[in-house]
Amino acid sequence: MMIFTNLLIKILSHLYLIMILMASQTQAFMPLLSKSRTHKDITRDAILQTTADICKSRALQEGRNFVLPGALTVKSVAGSCYSSDSAKDFQSSLDEIIKYNVWVDIRHPFTASYHFDNEEFLSGRDLITKGVSAVKYSVKQQSYQAAREALGKILHTLQDFYSHSNWIELGKREPYSNLIKPDTPISNIADSETCSKCVDDVCVGNILEEVITQQKLTSGYFGLSKPKGKCSHGGNADLSSQGQGGINKDTTTSSHGYLHEVAASVATAATRELLQDIRAAVGDSEFLRMLGLSQTSVLCFVIDTTSSMSEDIDEVRRVTSSIVDSKTGTAAQSSEYILVPFNDPDYGPLTRTTDPNVFKEQLNALTAAGGGDSAEMCLSGLQLALTGSPPQTKIFVFTDADAKDKGLKNTVRALIERTKSVVTFMLTNTTTSRRRRRSAERADGQQQVSPQLFNSQVYQNLAQASGGHAIEVTKETLSQAMNIIAVTSRSTLVTLFQAVRNPAKAESFSVFVDSSVQNLTIYITGNSPDYTITSPSGVSQSSTELNGALGLIQRVGNFHTVHPNVAEQAGLWLFSIKSTQPYSIKVVGQSEVDFLFDFVEPSQGLHAGYAELNSRPAANNNVTLLVTMVGADSMKPAEVSLVEASSSNSFNGKIEEVASGQYLVTFNSIPAGEFTVRVVGQISSSRSTDYNFQRQSPTQFQTSSVNITTQPVGTVEPGKQFTLPFTVATKGSGGSFNIRVSNDRNFDTLFNTSLTLESGGSANGTVTLTVPENTSSGTDVTVTIEAEAPDGSDFNYAVQRIAIVAPVKDIIPPVCEAVTVNTNCSDNCSLSSWYLTANMTDASGIQSVRVLKGKGTLSTTSVLNATGVNVTTAVYSSSCCFRDLELVAVDTVGNVATCFKSTAARSILTYGAEFCLFLPVCLWLNIGVSIYRFMQL
Repeated sequence: MMIFTNLLIKILSHLYLIMILMASQTQAFMPLLSKSRTHKDITRDAILQTTADICKSRALQEGRNFVLPGALTVKSVAGSCYSSDSAKDFQSSLDEIIKYNVWVDIRHPFTASYHFDNEEFLSGRDLITKGVSAVKYSVKQQSYQAAREALGKILHTLQDFYSHSNWIELGKREPYSNLIKPDTPISNIADSETCSKCVDDVCVGNILEEVITQQKLTSGYFGLSKPKGKCSHGGNADLSSQGQGGINKDTTTSSHGYLHEVAASVATAATRELLQDIRAAVGDSEFLRMLGLSQTSVLCFVIDTTSSMSEDIDEVRRVTSSIVDSKTGTAAQSSEYILVPFNDPDYGPLTRTTDPNVFKEQLNALTAAGGGDSAEMCLSGLQLALTGSPPQTKIFVFTDADAKDKGLKNTVRALIERTKSVVTFMLTNTTTSRRRRRSAERADGQQQVSPQLFNSQVYQNLAQASGGHAIEVTKETLSQAMNIIAVTSRSTLVTLFQAVRNPAKAESFSVFVDSSVQNLTIYITGNSPDYTITSPSGVSQSSTELNGALGLIQRVGNFHTVHPNVAEQAGLWLFSIKSTQPYSIKVVGQSEVDFLFDFVEPSQGLHAGYAELNSRPAANNNVTLLVTMVGADSMKPAEVSLVEASSSNSFNGKIEEVASGQYLVTFNSIPAGEFTVRVVGQISSSRSTDYNFQRQSPTQFQTSSVNITTQPVGTVEPGKQFTLPFTVATKGSGGSFNIRVSNDRNFDTLFNTSLTLESGGSANGTVTLTVPENTSSGTDVTVTIEAEAPDGSDFNYAVQRIAIVAPVKDIIPPVCEAVTVNTNCSDNCSLSSWYLTANMTDASGIQSVRVLKGKGTLSTTSVLNATGVNVTTAVYSSSCCFRDLELVAVDTVGNVATCFKSTAARSILTYGAEFCLFLPVCLWLNIGVSIYRFMQL
């Protein structure tokens, strides 16, 4: 038997060597694909793989099943993470990270440090490590958009290292971890000549042999010139490489394109390594929230807290508590709750929490007081909600008074267009309410005077622009209208159709409802609508029948809600409306099938691509949309159109597929006024027949003859001033253009209130902001710059979000020491256990100890040792059935240290006293154990 055992060990050793060779050959000699892998592909693959790994680890820790999808897509990963309702937010977050990755090529095409060109390894690493700190701080402050922006930028620089340097040519097939560790050196940088002239187009062997032998690190130079004997980047755009060749691996046709796939593979691994570092620092829950997962729905309330709102606040508490309680503990539970109070002259602060009980406590703590005049700071509170909430949030505003800060209406409109959030106003005491509220007696016996009735036109306009509603009710009937909160706060709510008619006119509308839509709901807003609704099967009901053959109609003030209860809802619905006053109609339902879009413009310069607009698109010009389909893996847009808000006229665009599920749509003609975006398409299904669908954006947009462009601003330090330059241009008449600048943090701001432009000309301006010294690192500030034409007929805006990050002085990760690893594992793993004891210290203190992989129990204690150092001791224990463990320590500034890492395996002879670090070998060892034990029988 001993002979057999020795033979078996030799066989397994040979198998191990074969696997190592196979692994290296697979990475080094992967066949070239016809299509090169881009930054987008690398980023997408790494995020999907990392997210799936995290969700698998969490599922195992919680004792849940985890089914890893065969093909990693946004939909499949969201589904396997038990967060299928988050697929749209996941896709949106992924697109945002990719957008800022591409942004680096557009904004910094010739800055060497952003691309690791010109041997700028130290400055390139500095960009990455500072960016990683910015991501961690932003997540800590729940500034997820700022975190995604910083993440996208640093991923571009990190990925370029593997294409632009000679790391791959040095035979490296693993990430260079020192690029994300500021406390480690980048050594052995080449200090002499590195390249010779290429002898052919492939450029094999142009890196000098001594550079390879001595493992010297170099990268290609890009531009007009380079030091003698250094490598060039290569390519037609690199003037330094003319007649010389280069070493970049950007595409399969690049100078070193034969290594493109290897470079892309290692860049993907490096991206995953950086993502894991951020995950370890912020924790799984916050990491997934940054990516939009588990972001099922958000409840956001902006509430007037002046004296006259006492009854309204009580009703909001009652109804909201009921909604929150009904969803708590279910799949429909909101992932986040946001509350913004406003009064006069105060507003805020914004409160965000994931705990429904904390939210209810904050709501219960509101008190109604003050507000002596009839106007309040409503738009200031709404501005804070728009900048502090995730994009596409449903925001509910409660007030019984006019807005004192109407000067912010364009700012709020700009933020609505940028965030695509939907704002619904619950208005009591308006001039169109049916009854005037009398004076009421306060608890102290004094008379409380109701505010004067107000005109709700500003609120009506903003609600209409966002695709929301301005619901005018009395205080007594407010509760009846609040059912809309439960319906419209659903995470998978989609808009199938909407139209606004102001001035009113009789019109018939048709809406196609596809079979994926559930809980179909129709909203009609207006004071005198007379309508008839007909289902696809021909069942009709008029507005005079509150409970008819089609369903139930609920009327509260100017707000009509129709809940059809007919069995067959898929097909063509017809709506005929007559009214003497302005009205709106909106058809919504629940469905995973939807679309995302951004206005973009082709980038000019070195790298072909497109940049997202942070302002309105230019009038009398081509408009381009980047459209992403979500909710199904086989869906295509057949028609993308811009629909006039005031009519049914539409303008169709030319559709070009640029990636799987992603399309560029170009419009040669566009509506002159406000418009929405509509997509009509088809879904191919293997389970049933193909079916059509239609979706429409809630948000209304418009073009402008005024144009504002801003220059990029990096992170800003607390206690510092920063200047944001901008340019205003016009295609129309000249004159003195009004300039308004606001920010959501009330930072001191300096700017010129006007700029003089000639007809068709432009002018430059600057905004100077002072960041208070006590601003927390990771805070972001949203700056909105507006330029209005001299006659007030046109305006445009630029919205920029800027992260405030203090310099990181502590770059040393915690020190970890495994004190005890005690294994007492038997053949029956369920009856035995093992445990680990580890000590951790750090100069700034240990903030957290996390188990990234493992299914055991962790406990920690902290004590001062004899030398006065705070030592955190971690004790981890687990059943012998679960041997995987990755334990990390995180200090107060986000530095991460891996304290222990193992992969479960069985020792051939002792069954469980050792840990295996190479998983494929573990599998072969397990096979060997099985054979050995079989021979023992």
